[in-house]
Amino acid sequence: MSCFEHQTLDRETGRSINANVTHAGKDLVIVVTGGRQPHVGTIVLAQPCGSDRRGVSCSVMTIPPHKEEAVARPIAEAVCKASGQVTVVTAGIHEDDLDTKGIRIYLELAQKMASDLAEKLR
Repeated sequence: MSCFEHQTLDRETGRSINANVTHAGKDLVIVVTGGRQPHVGTIVLAQPCGSDRRGVSCSVMTIPPHKEEAVARPIAEAVCKASGQVTVVTAGIHEDDLDTKGIRIYLELAQKMASDLAEKLR
């Protein structure tokens, strides 16, 4: 089992999200955290599908009232599609009194992280 860490940072605000990527045999497990209180807010399981295995099917479990699916899903889908591997992403980001701009920044960080990890794991 090998692993690596990846951080995506918004230089303007200093906000960041971190990923710990672990190979579990042929599969991938990615733990995404951020803010002051990391936790498990949602879990996304992405698996290749279709006759050419280029499609991706996702299953999602979210612990109410968390909303991290919007962070975890793009990462799981991008990594699964790029690597062809079953990918599990768990995400938990907490920041007290997060405003709309802060939410947008975390969503942008997730999109950037999805691209970065997909490229690295392609």
